[in-house]
Amino acid sequence: MLATLTDELDAATAALEQAAPALRPKGLGGLSYEVVEREVGDWRRFTNRRQVGSYTGLCGGVSASGNTHHLLPITKHGNVRLRTALVELAWRLVVWQRDCVLVKKWWSVVGNPKATKAAKKKAIVAMARQMAVDLWRWRTGRVQPEAFGWTMVGTPA
Repeated sequence: MLATLTDELDAATAALEQAAPALRPKGLGGLSYEVVEREVGDWRRFTNRRQVGSYTGLCGGVSASGNTHHLLPITKHGNVRLRTALVELAWRLVVWQRDCVLVKKWWSVVGNPKATKAAKKKAIVAMARQMAVDLWRWRTGRVQPEAFGWTMVGTPA
């Protein structure tokens, strides 16, 4: 029974990878691309970057009352599977896209062996949030991938 289930899972994974376009940013595999695309649905439903960030749940909360104002950790409201995929993608960017603008911006933290684990986690969350916005800008035709410094792999359709 387990072997049958494994075969079905492998077939479903292969089908998802085949559905992804050939031209993608390096480090964004076919399965990850399809997970992000299917969780978002239609990128055009977002009208600004705040909506994209809010949907991912990667935005920080705020506690304010009168003159008191405190920034809180990320809200975690939003799509859990998308948030997880974006965090994984941010780590892959660090490995596969070291020359892209986003990684260069955060390299002093994520590439620093002396940086604390908490600092690296915060940097990766910030990178994941920006990656969601960058994907939105790319998928809606606002910007070409070269503007982000992404290395693209595959052939254009």
